[in-house]
Amino acid sequence: MNNALLQAQGLQTFYGVSHILHHVDFSIAPGETVALMGRNGMGKSTLIRSMLGLVRPREGTVKVRGEDMTKAEPHVIARRGIAYVPEGRGIFPNLSVRENLIMAARAGVNGNRDWTFERVMETFPRLAERINNGGAQLSGGEQQMLTIGRALMTNPDLLILDEATEGLAPLIAREIWNIINTIRTSGISTVIVDKNHKATMRLADRSVVLVKGRVVFHGPPQELADNPELMQRFLGV
Repeated sequence: MNNALLQAQGLQTFYGVSHILHHVDFSIAPGETVALMGRNGMGKSTLIRSMLGLVRPREGTVKVRGEDMTKAEPHVIARRGIAYVPEGRGIFPNLSVRENLIMAARAGVNGNRDWTFERVMETFPRLAERINNGGAQLSGGEQQMLTIGRALMTNPDLLILDEATEGLAPLIAREIWNIINTIRTSGISTVIVDKNHKATMRLADRSVVLVKGRVVFHGPPQELADNPELMQRFLGV
């Protein structure tokens, strides 16, 4: 993709002697939403971490807006307009909600400040109600909202969400999905990894499925959803 915001080509990533990613290609265009799918342990998080500089691929290239970032440090890649919401959240428990958000605030790559503190408060009314609470005082769902809100405060062009609804109660998970849809429709490119495949595919423009570190499906989500045999074989649902 010549206009790709983020592009990986031929990634081969190892953990020690374990070969995790096998010649993986991945790309996402500006404004696009991609569902990165697969069973547990198939390489989804490793692919994300390899593209963000958190894990070094042994072979292959990573480009952001066409610029080679294969050997760049994670903070350099993040400064190119990419925000990451990792599995496990990673909030600062000793800081208040306000402090967690303000410490991340910065303009986007093009100087845009579309996601202000006030806009985040409007998007996450639960956080507005707990603005002075410490991170450790929040529920799991509220912590997830805080992590997403903090990522938005960097005014990213691309938001990567790794298991954003993991372990949340159904009502809270539904609220998170609504927020993700709001982010998606705002024009931010989004990569979604989540076990709720139906919800993910409803929002995605494309689906990419990994099996044992290899891309086995790449195409419209509806094509996958309309094929129960493929869904069972690749995702076990």
